Amino acid sequence: MTDPAADISAARADIEGRVAGRTLIDVLADTVAAHGDLPAYSDKHHVTEGESWRTTTWAQLHEQVLDAAAGLVDLGVAPGDTVAIMASNRTEHFVADMAGVHAAATPMSIYNTLSVEQVAYVADHAQPRVAVLENADHLARWERALQETPATAAVVVLDDAARPDDADRFLSWAQLVERGRARRAAGTDKLEQRHAELDPDAPATILYTSGTTGNPKGVVLTHHNVLYEAVSTLRAAGLEGPQRQVSYLPLAHIAERVLGLYGPQMMATHSYAIGDPAQLLATLGDVHPTAFFGVPRVWEKIKTGLSAKLAAEENPDNVKLVQDSMAAALAWVEAQEVGGTMTPEIEEAYQQADAAILGFLKLLLGLDQVTWAGSAAAPMPVEVARFMAGLGLKVFDVYGMTETCGAVTANGPHGFKLGTVGRANDGMEVKLGEDGEVLVRGPVVTPGYHRNEEATAALVDADGWVHTGDIGTLDDDGFFAIVDRKKELIITSAGKNVAPSNIENYLKESPIIGHAMAIGDSRPYVVAILTLDGEVAPVLAQQRGIEFTDLADLAQKPEILAMAQAAVDAANERLSRPEQVKAFELLPMEWTAESDELTPTLKLKRRVVNSKYADVVDRLYT
Repeated sequence: MTDPAADISAARADIEGRVAGRTLIDVLADTVAAHGDLPAYSDKHHVTEGESWRTTTWAQLHEQVLDAAAGLVDLGVAPGDTVAIMASNRTEHFVADMAGVHAAATPMSIYNTLSVEQVAYVADHAQPRVAVLENADHLARWERALQETPATAAVVVLDDAARPDDADRFLSWAQLVERGRARRAAGTDKLEQRHAELDPDAPATILYTSGTTGNPKGVVLTHHNVLYEAVSTLRAAGLEGPQRQVSYLPLAHIAERVLGLYGPQMMATHSYAIGDPAQLLATLGDVHPTAFFGVPRVWEKIKTGLSAKLAAEENPDNVKLVQDSMAAALAWVEAQEVGGTMTPEIEEAYQQADAAILGFLKLLLGLDQVTWAGSAAAPMPVEVARFMAGLGLKVFDVYGMTETCGAVTANGPHGFKLGTVGRANDGMEVKLGEDGEVLVRGPVVTPGYHRNEEATAALVDADGWVHTGDIGTLDDDGFFAIVDRKKELIITSAGKNVAPSNIENYLKESPIIGHAMAIGDSRPYVVAILTLDGEVAPVLAQQRGIEFTDLADLAQKPEILAMAQAAVDAANERLSRPEQVKAFELLPMEWTAESDELTPTLKLKRRVVNSKYADVVDRLYT
């Protein structure tokens, strides 16, 4: 019988041996030496005539990084200074981040959707020496911060047309690179000296959390943190060698940083960067990635979109073919779960289903070449995971947080169970506290929040355990599942504990429902606020001949309200009596990453919703 503690120690020592004493600068240099001619990043900016994408190789990228890093030094960036970046996913964003690292500074990507007040708070807290901003919208969001933060001596503007006339403070990206190139040519760039002196325990970034409650906190992550995390995550995913992927989540999100920035530097992966997530489905069809990561909402959108198309199919033979094929694929995936049993009959049925229709459906989605698909940021609704399994896609749910540099548990090709977030990653200690809270300890844990000792003390206890704030379960095979956020559990006035995420996931299984929030804390029963899916609901309405002018008008149509009621009824059938939704209201608007109600990663800001729609809540309890 093996000793779990010894297994954890051995796995940790193995990864530590790979990353000890190294920084991101070392990793990039090694990749460039081995794979310099391979493509690194592609985007849609400054595309040459006759091309669809602008592509930069790893060798070309490295030169740009060194030039931009020397440019930052020329602007007065000292080791340990912060460099703020607000930009969409494009090559210059990745270069700016790597350049900050190569200048021995601390790059920090900031969500593009932060308000003027939030940007001013972050700038005052982090005191960036240089800010790299993309366009006029970002300049407007930074206007107050730049007035109140004199430490930000220079601003680099990617969109030259948006650059203000003040040449002393504002310069173009080309000017930054040219200044650095000249400094390198003169031998005064100081980059080699800074590299030699850079400690692996120095910050590699500071990520300001989305802020579902209160002001965001700056999570410090070191070079050692991110390198250990990248190795353990790639190992759990079974990914080796260069991949092809789409980068679309904000680089202020830890998942995108690990999978779109740090991991590719290790593997020479080719990332196609898009600035607008609305282009994701079209880009998948263009790129056909080999690895793809989506937050649960992305997978939900894929499910609802495909479900709507399948529902519109009028040929009963085609409907039966799809249903039977998806049943065969689901059985095939379930047979591969830990505890499942694969048989020749299950394998043959799946191969026939894949050849008959499933391969074509995956080709339509652009997911036909995916060898690894993942999800995180919130637990994947099991029905969504089962739907994807019905296409023959194993979407591996993983779990972690910004404060743990990303994933600490993961499902993967070495073992998975649908409905769980997997087992602890190599070298990580994960356990449940007495109240069911998930506790984490290991090399990926943040050294603390930037300039916030009180919050750091509340996060990590004296024994080094991170208190995640998530309530979980653990089965006999070592698989964790996340029930809900500790602070978001609903306790009704009758004393019943209710997990709102379960209710909300059931409600969102309806193709017309975009978002749902269950309410009931200290109340006699549970109610829900719903919004329409802005893409799917109008299509379904048109198919049914419902006339409407806009989403607000559609939300008032009796047929749509009846469909929303049907969604509530269907959810209630699967819920215990204390969990059931007794009343709901369908709002006349959509919630997006740009609106107040969601974080940039599409998680609910419950406090904002409760406050903003207090009148709706009161009506539901009247």
